[in-house]
Amino acid sequence: MSQTGRACVAEAIGTFGLCFIGAGSIILDAKIGGGVGLIGIALAHGVILSIMISALGGVSGGHFNPAVTIGFLVTKKQEVGEGISYIVSQLVGGTVAGLLLRAIYAPEVWQKVHLGTPMLGEGVSVGTGILVEIVLTFFLVTAIWGTAVDDRKPDIGGFGIGLTLTADILMGGPLTGASMNPARTFGPALAGGGFDSHLVYWIGPIIGAVIAAVLYNNILIKKD
Repeated sequence: MSQTGRACVAEAIGTFGLCFIGAGSIILDAKIGGGVGLIGIALAHGVILSIMISALGGVSGGHFNPAVTIGFLVTKKQEVGEGISYIVSQLVGGTVAGLLLRAIYAPEVWQKVHLGTPMLGEGVSVGTGILVEIVLTFFLVTAIWGTAVDDRKPDIGGFGIGLTLTADILMGGPLTGASMNPARTFGPALAGGGFDSHLVYWIGPIIGAVIAAVLYNNILIKKD
């Protein structure tokens, strides 16, 4: 198998892990009547992302997020063909996770939370949702560049990125579901039919990722 092929498999697995554990924690919270809670859901997302990046980052770079990949494409850190392959792989991984969760949980359980699909909170408009997703994704992608891309990065594996995801969910979870990742929303939405305000979870993360990537690449990163 080619290196691109191996990388795409890694991207599918990593995104599958994030979506399965992340969305699964939300469904489980509904099943047991709130026993997981916001902190538990945030930790589930953050820990699994940390592990997946640490385990598979050496194969693919550990994007597991179309917005992250688009940030790499905009800054010319990745070839277009490879980037498109990554995004397709991420969407496939998220969709498989959604379908598997749908098979595991009874409809009366997963339908309560739309199969763990991020949704806008009560009173949160589409515009506000996009803004929240922009800011949260900006923090996430800044962490990615600072801990995984920059040559000066600390040797902390994926845990800096996972902790950022955890913090973002603790703040933004009740507002937008704190997706920061089109694949994290797309997979469960496709499997469970929850496409309400779906564009929020593409527009916001992509804008946030591009701003962070361009800023870091052009200003913060040390040039030779």
